[in-house]
Amino acid sequence: MNISRYLQYELIKTEMDSEFDPPEENDEYSNRELWNIKETILQELVDLMEKSDKVSNKNKLFINLLNREKKASTAIGKGIAIPHVRTMQAKDMIIVIGRKLEGYEFDSLDDKPVKLFFCMAAPPYDDSLYLKVFKDLAERFEYPGFIEKLLKAEDGHEIIWIFKEFEQG
Repeated sequence: MNISRYLQYELIKTEMDSEFDPPEENDEYSNRELWNIKETILQELVDLMEKSDKVSNKNKLFINLLNREKKASTAIGKGIAIPHVRTMQAKDMIIVIGRKLEGYEFDSLDDKPVKLFFCMAAPPYDDSLYLKVFKDLAERFEYPGFIEKLLKAEDGHEIIWIFKEFEQG
């Protein structure tokens, strides 16, 4: 699958804006602090999605993503999170990418900071495409050098080219 066809330069943020104070006690955030971080990051990703003109209601999309995150963390390890949802708030498949090189605490399976966020939203009636894109994206992280190249990319154009490079390989 060519995920690159769903990527747009304007929907890739190579340095996310959100900043958080380090935890005070025992080097860990409280549950409330962690949820504040998650909410802030998801809001930043939804703001990016809104630039696609494929979002019906930004606030409802945010709530849908937040509710999905409450079911189970979308941080899969290796510095990656894939917040995703099927929702009526997406007019079509939307993929945005956010990156923070020092990473964010996001309740990852491996307890490591998340540096790459691949946020997806699709209409609920488009299960087949949604599942294909999700599966292909998850498989892509197993390719040697893929994550490292994304972390070193200078801008959104380069990130799209990296996806294209691995689609051909």
